[in-house]
Amino acid sequence: MSTTHWHPGIGRTAVALALLAACGGAHAQAGKKDATEAEGSVTVGVGVAGGDSADRAIFGQYNGLRDDRSFGLLDFEYYRRTESGSSWTRLQGTGVLGENRELEFLWKRQGDWKFSVDYSELVRHEPYTINTGLLGAGTTAPQVVHLAGGAGSGSNLDLRTRRQGLGLGFTKWLGEAMELRVSLKSENKDGARLSGRGFNCPTPVAPGCAPTTGANPGWAVLMVPEPIDANHSQVQARLSYAGDRLRLNGGYYGSFYNNAHGALAPGVPGSLNSPLGVLQPLNAGLQPILNQAMALPPDNQAHHFDVSGVYVFTPTTRANFKLGYARATQDQGFAGAGLLDGPVAITDLDGRVDTTLAQIGITSRPMPKLSLLAEMRHEDRDDKTPLALYNVEGAVTYTNRHYPYTKTRGKLQASYQFTPDYRGALGADYEAIDRGVFTPSSSVSGISALRQETEEIGYRAELRRRMSDNVSGAISFVTSRRDGSAWLWPNTGLGVSPVEPGAIITSAATFMPSLADRRRDKVRVFAVWQPSDALTLQAGVDTGRDRFSSPSDHGLRRTGMDTFSVDWDYVLSAHWTLNGYLSRGNQTLAQSRPGGYVMAFDNDNTSIGIGAVGRPTGKLEIGGTLSFFNDRNEYAQTLDPTANAGSAALLAATGGLPDIVFRTTEIRLFGRYTVSKTSSLRLDLIHYRARFNDWAYGYDGTAFLFSDNTTLTQQYRQNVTFVGLTYTHRWQ
Repeated sequence: MSTTHWHPGIGRTAVALALLAACGGAHAQAGKKDATEAEGSVTVGVGVAGGDSADRAIFGQYNGLRDDRSFGLLDFEYYRRTESGSSWTRLQGTGVLGENRELEFLWKRQGDWKFSVDYSELVRHEPYTINTGLLGAGTTAPQVVHLAGGAGSGSNLDLRTRRQGLGLGFTKWLGEAMELRVSLKSENKDGARLSGRGFNCPTPVAPGCAPTTGANPGWAVLMVPEPIDANHSQVQARLSYAGDRLRLNGGYYGSFYNNAHGALAPGVPGSLNSPLGVLQPLNAGLQPILNQAMALPPDNQAHHFDVSGVYVFTPTTRANFKLGYARATQDQGFAGAGLLDGPVAITDLDGRVDTTLAQIGITSRPMPKLSLLAEMRHEDRDDKTPLALYNVEGAVTYTNRHYPYTKTRGKLQASYQFTPDYRGALGADYEAIDRGVFTPSSSVSGISALRQETEEIGYRAELRRRMSDNVSGAISFVTSRRDGSAWLWPNTGLGVSPVEPGAIITSAATFMPSLADRRRDKVRVFAVWQPSDALTLQAGVDTGRDRFSSPSDHGLRRTGMDTFSVDWDYVLSAHWTLNGYLSRGNQTLAQSRPGGYVMAFDNDNTSIGIGAVGRPTGKLEIGGTLSFFNDRNEYAQTLDPTANAGSAALLAATGGLPDIVFRTTEIRLFGRYTVSKTSSLRLDLIHYRARFNDWAYGYDGTAFLFSDNTTLTQQYRQNVTFVGLTYTHRWQ
């Protein structure tokens, strides 16, 4: 399988190219009469963090301090320009010595052309601690090893991913009315990230897989990291024209994704833990399923062409439009990717989706106080992927499914200036979605009914008051209603049939929220108050409710959203300023599951911050911030009347799912001392405290245990103190 990966050494090549270009630009300017000016800065420093890698798990995800306690810092900037401003160059580097570095070079001749090069790296460390006996982690063929010594007897596995991106850009002005822009961005991503596989027998898709018994487990959950070695390249070319009345912008965008790994095929032993943690031989049929290859993201590409423009009919009336066409394909071979169990005589998916887009809008001001807007947008997605027999349920085989999609959206709005201070607006929105005809040879599971079409109509009202004296603000209200065509029963392998009026819906019926009827209401209030020249306050309140209805009592029934935020700035004196913020949000969700639980999900988060900056002397500047963030997810559970006795006993014994809590407190202090006109010293102190309790991967210090005794944990309380010292020198 061919790939378009570039060599990791390209990072050094990008730096060399940038420096060479900078020198070339300087040399080109040397022979001209137009004098040049240069200025720049260099910042060097060191930083040290306390605690161990578990303390720094969250703090060090992206700054390189998860594994290392210290690092060196190097930032620089260099500018060179002519006195007339007709030509200039810039070279900039950030975090050059760290894991997450950025380099950028820009060379520009005003009104003629512009050339740029940029290079970036970003490393992400997995915040969880993984203890395992897995061999070959990060490869396409890892070997699962049962830890005979029990949980915690393996070695710790450090998972991380790295992105390396190189970008090139060129702009050329073709006269006063036309501009050509061309850009290329290529990014490599490698490493491994947390993933896994599991299976529970019996199931219709694997009739030979036996259920769990007292002597043989019929299910397993395993930690199997996903190997990553992929390249994503993007190409864009655009030509713009700006005339007196007509403005046009057209071009091409291409996306090319290549993955060096086609499939993940773990090796799983014949014995794993039972539900009670005892090593037992797997039931018949389970091991071959766990050893099957898992497909990884396949190679794919997309090509998009579009043209958009604006035409000015009169000084008060103008129209805008956009036309677009895109084709996305995925035709990587199954065998080359390592997937050998595909359909007979089918070598690849040969996937293809064509999308067309047309949009037109017009704005007009027929009266000095009245503004009108009308807009229509139509998008059509045509799935041209060939049908083939991919899916097996028992003795029956089904094809893949086509996913055509047509969306039409419209918008009308009128705004009126009542007085110099007050302006109001009324609007209406329309959206219709057609999901096409259901593929009759495909299979549907997990839902009870489908809907081909949905339609939503909404209305908006807003009143704004511009700044007068010391107050400005706005209040808006949005309401919408969504319904759709008749519900359709999926007859697996035979298409769909309409749900007859008055048909009895079973207690186990499940309907998708995105297809159900929905009523949405939202209110937003925003205000700015400046009681004095020294104090400014901004506040906003949002509240919204969604209510869903379908032929069943199960599924998602209602959601809610409430937020409040306030920001303030206060000038104490000519040398001291204060600022702060408070934000509080709440999201609720109520849903029920057939034969099981009725859950009321409640997410509550609060953010508070206060900061100060001052200059006690002419050479010394100090400041700091104190911030607090608290996010809590609550799961209030009750039982559906059809729940079995086992579910009732479990809920009575446990009280339901515990809360998930994520809480951080952070103090940042800094001091900057001006040594001279061209140099300064800066000291930074950060103290970070985090509390994280997530029952999805362990709770209250109890690790999540996989079937091979692999454990996954994250330290419940994490404390980190960081100290950094930097020196900056500037020249001109």
